[in-house]
Amino acid sequence: MTNTVHEAERSAHMPSDVSSRVSPFDRFATAASAFFSRAWFFAFCLLLVLLWAPSYFLIGTVDTWQLIINTVTTIVTFLMVALLQNSQNRADAAVQDKLNAMAAALAVLMEESDDPSNELQEATKELRDAVGLEDRESS
Repeated sequence: MTNTVHEAERSAHMPSDVSSRVSPFDRFATAASAFFSRAWFFAFCLLLVLLWAPSYFLIGTVDTWQLIINTVTTIVTFLMVALLQNSQNRADAAVQDKLNAMAAALAVLMEESDDPSNELQEATKELRDAVGLEDRESS
C-alpha cells in the first residue's frame, strides 16, 4: 500500500478514537436540543404567540408591542441555533466515525479476498481513500 493510504488511516477518526467524555456545554446542548424538539414545546410557543397577539390592546403602542416580541424571539432563535448546531455537528461526526470504521473493515475484507481482479483492487483503493475523507475535504 502507498504511504498516503496509511497517513489517511492514521488521521481518520475511528469510533475507538472518540472519547466518552463530553464537555458541560455539549451536555447542555444535548439537553436543550431534546427540550426544544418536543411537541409540547412547539405547542407552548404557539400558545405564547396566540396570547401575545391580543396584547396589543393592553400595551397600546405598536412600537412597544412589536419591540417586545421581536427582541424575545430574536434572542431565543439566536441561542437555539447555536445549541442545535452543536448537537447536529456532534451527530454528524459520530456518523462519519462509524462510516470510517465500516469502510476500513470492508477494505480489509476486500484485500483478503481471493479475487485478484483489477476491479476489486480499484474498489479497495477507493474505499481506503474514503476513510477520513471528511477531514481532508472540510475547511
